[in-house]
Amino acid sequence: MTRIKRGYIARRRRKKISLFASSFRGAHSRLTRTVTQQRIRALVSAHRDRDRKKRDFRRLWITRINAVIRGVGISYSYSRLIHNLYMKQLLLNRKILAQIAISNRNCLYMISNEIRK
Repeated sequence: MTRIKRGYIARRRRKKISLFASSFRGAHSRLTRTVTQQRIRALVSAHRDRDRKKRDFRRLWITRINAVIRGVGISYSYSRLIHNLYMKQLLLNRKILAQIAISNRNCLYMISNEIRK
């Protein structure tokens, strides 16, 4: 009786997974079972950190705006600036405000003085 050869589907699946993990170190890029585990772990981390990156950037923008805006007045802070922006219905998000704070502080001072009036 002749020998039955397996198809290429399982090999193709393992090859695809090993290509994903080719930059991993040690057994994490060589052994099929550990490659599969590390692939799952990497995808979970990537999914989790996409949301974390948004959160971290928002915190960074708020910190930058607050650091610059506290130089305007003694009792003026980030929260009051954002509150005044909402009251005047100015549509400037935190990313744009942080870029203005870094590149041109005088412009941010002018904005804060205009909305405080």
